[in-house]
Amino acid sequence: MPLAQLGTLVLLNVAGMATPGPDLLLLTRMATRSRRHALASVSGISTGLVLWVSLTVFGAAALLITYPVLESVIKLVGGVWLVWMGRGMILAARAQFRDRMNVDIDVNTIFGTPWKSYQQGLFTNLSNPKVVLYFAAIIAPLMPAHPTMGDAVLIVLSIVASTFLGFSTLAFLLSTKAMRKRFVSAGPYIDMGSGIFFVIAGASLAINGIATLLMGK
Repeated sequence: MPLAQLGTLVLLNVAGMATPGPDLLLLTRMATRSRRHALASVSGISTGLVLWVSLTVFGAAALLITYPVLESVIKLVGGVWLVWMGRGMILAARAQFRDRMNVDIDVNTIFGTPWKSYQQGLFTNLSNPKVVLYFAAIIAPLMPAHPTMGDAVLIVLSIVASTFLGFSTLAFLLSTKAMRKRFVSAGPYIDMGSGIFFVIAGASLAINGIATLLMGK
């Protein structure tokens, strides 16, 4: 695959990363409290991308287009997951508002273990099947007419690696002492806002999935 096309693909992916969405919001919330938890969530997000990008590159994404019921089921399950996670964020915010005098709340009390942060990153990314359609839109025009297995693997690795490096860089920047000092008092508000966003986004996703399933019947 020509380097110019691969470079263009990576730049488009980086531009997409900067678009506000569940992945970016989850990362920001964690990075302003704990670099370790933020990097764990980045690993989870990147793992999810391995699946979505592989589906796109190897043509399996066509299944979601040919059988829209699959996309609807993913939307429903993913939406319920986002609502559940949003609920947890709101409860965490309420607990912090009740304990505002304690500015040194253990991050494990808020986020759980890094493994849990990894799972949140993974399932947050997997909850949105539209990711496949996005990658199909940017990958298809730049792929060779007859890609080799090497081309396919190179595309997957390039997108996943650029995402991991981009989000990791953001996690390091947001988790510096200077940034943490700025965000420490806003922590409960960030959690509350994030929770509301996830609940609304998840509910919308689940409702859309249910509606599509009912229409399909």
